[in-house]
Amino acid sequence: MQALTISDRIKGMAVSATLAMSQKSSELRAAGVDVINLSVGEPDFDTPEHIKEAAKRAIDENFTHYPPVPGYMDLRKAISRKLKEENGVDMAPEQVVVSAGAKHSLSNVIYALINPGDEVVIPTPAWVSYVEMVKLAGGVNVLVPAGIEQDFKVTPAQLEAAITERTRMVLLCSPSNPSGSVYTRAELQGLVDVLKKYPQIAILSDEIYEHINYGAEFASLGSFPEVAGRVIIVNGVSKAYAMTGWRIGFMAGPLEVAKAVNKLQGQTTSGISTIAQKAAVAAYDGPQECVAEMLEAFRRRRDLVVSLARRIPGLKVNEPQGAFYLFPDVSAYLGKQYGGKVISTDDDLAMYLLEEAHVATVSGSAFCLPGYIRLSYAASDDSLREAFARIEAALAKLV
Repeated sequence: MQALTISDRIKGMAVSATLAMSQKSSELRAAGVDVINLSVGEPDFDTPEHIKEAAKRAIDENFTHYPPVPGYMDLRKAISRKLKEENGVDMAPEQVVVSAGAKHSLSNVIYALINPGDEVVIPTPAWVSYVEMVKLAGGVNVLVPAGIEQDFKVTPAQLEAAITERTRMVLLCSPSNPSGSVYTRAELQGLVDVLKKYPQIAILSDEIYEHINYGAEFASLGSFPEVAGRVIIVNGVSKAYAMTGWRIGFMAGPLEVAKAVNKLQGQTTSGISTIAQKAAVAAYDGPQECVAEMLEAFRRRRDLVVSLARRIPGLKVNEPQGAFYLFPDVSAYLGKQYGGKVISTDDDLAMYLLEEAHVATVSGSAFCLPGYIRLSYAASDDSLREAFARIEAALAKLV
């Protein structure tokens, strides 16, 4: 029997490295191996009680029918208020579209704005799905590398050098996945001073880690008046409120972009889970102490993993100012070997750590910056101490 033909666009798409490594660690666990999974970008906290209670009420009140494609108006109003009060960004509810997580929102915006051949400038390291979304839209990725020596942040000069007449979008994530770096308002102003000269360029700002920020006050690109009319903000409840499984994200931007995303979503997913939307209203409008409590736990863990990593010879580590990731330079270990097997790449090293140390990480190559690995510290203190002890012991075996 002849096999069905898979489309070229899917054949050319890379598998999500973070999900793949998480799956491998789960398979080892199922086989009885004690794996510590530091590959997943998910808070290890439970969703706060007042949010869960709102979801239960929604069920009792029969919010179980098709919702509006762009989301319930009360949620869009809550998001509009949040953007105004927390970020200094004016977005009417009509400029907001609620989707199935920030990943869905990002892909919607990219598909709505990018034509085949359009260039999208992406500072790297960058989250694994950005480049694949651009490829699916037929766009061309223009990657701008920024290593640990510049705290994983691109300069205005680098940004300007990457822009051509074909550039249609710049995609920025701050706080960053995978590096945890955060652009200050002054640093963002430098990028804005470049972008204001190019009115044809859309600015897609991934702000999903906004509230996991240990340094200065978070600054949204949408709050800069010089470019405010071209900024599309993507955010959601997953990280700040430990609601990854609820799948609620949003885009907020120019009305014509919101209408385009609404049109696209109307032909693909339609409206998003009614129960999860009502829970998200409670997240945005309810008490925020839970956010502060989780932030302090992440701050403590950040300090712990930085100190543990700096004890390991050969690792180069910065102090991330946001998110819950460490992105050490592991190039000192490339070319070494153990048991006759050479560690040639960061992919090899990530697999070695999984097989030898039973610690799941993700290679820097998956984030478009080879020579690094990403570790999530969204885990208990005891698990983190054990994980780094195993990593140190495994790396010491390489010669």
